[in-house]
Amino acid sequence: MSSRSHILCFGEILWDFLPAGLFPGGAPFNVAYHLKQLGEEVHLLSGLGRDKLGDELARRLHGWNISTDLITFHAGLPTGTVVAETGPSGDATYHITPSVAWDQIMVNEDTTRTAYHAQAIVFGSLALRSRVNQSALDRIMEVLPKNALRVFDVNLRAPHDDLELVKNRAKKCDLLKLNSEETARIVLNTVEEQPDSEEAMARTLAQEYGCAMVCITAGSRGAGLLANDEWFWEPGQSVEVQDTVGCGDAFLARLLSHLLHNKLPPQQSLASACRHGEWVAGKIGATPSY
Repeated sequence: MSSRSHILCFGEILWDFLPAGLFPGGAPFNVAYHLKQLGEEVHLLSGLGRDKLGDELARRLHGWNISTDLITFHAGLPTGTVVAETGPSGDATYHITPSVAWDQIMVNEDTTRTAYHAQAIVFGSLALRSRVNQSALDRIMEVLPKNALRVFDVNLRAPHDDLELVKNRAKKCDLLKLNSEETARIVLNTVEEQPDSEEAMARTLAQEYGCAMVCITAGSRGAGLLANDEWFWEPGQSVEVQDTVGCGDAFLARLLSHLLHNKLPPQQSLASACRHGEWVAGKIGATPSY
């Protein structure tokens, strides 16, 4: 593997309206941002409106040297927004605007050509609320190299939390990443996380959906990774939380970077990813400056 991996990030880019102000957001974009900061070559597949909010996001992407070549610019759809409300512990709840530009991600010849050479793709569940995006992702998956790592980042955000869709897509990934509450919903049909049950649930998911790896994050408690039928757990470390927006995305970017380069054993890769997520928890917004 080269020193820089060629990674696609498919899904939403938007503005997070936080109590502290407006911040760029969207899980696939957040992952792309952190991968870029970690020195990887990323291509963001998303959609922006031809409006002031879209222009500003495009300007920032250029500033971060993240290509906009595979982003669809829509004249008839607005740039996406999310109102995020944070609680006393920093946890966030989200109110997501419907019918926006990232709901219509177009695939063209440049997209398929780029996908043909990709070493990994990260895609989330939220962008799949759109049938257009479901079809677009299918087209990309068809041209990905067989050995490309397919990473499914589950983000159950009501009312866009179709469990059957998630289960069907889980069968097409190599690495399934989700948090402990999402895991409990899918495995046990309960809305409450089940501490100390992560390994058993990860094994259930791996067996049922044929995933080579399952990663479960559990906030301040830590995170676990099932890889090569071996379970690894990394406890969380104390941090003064500003907000938790984007922590899991930073975690995933660091973990994916380690997995692609295969320079660290799984336990060390997991620990490094946890420290990265905790660092973002101590900052405001999902894309703090490095």
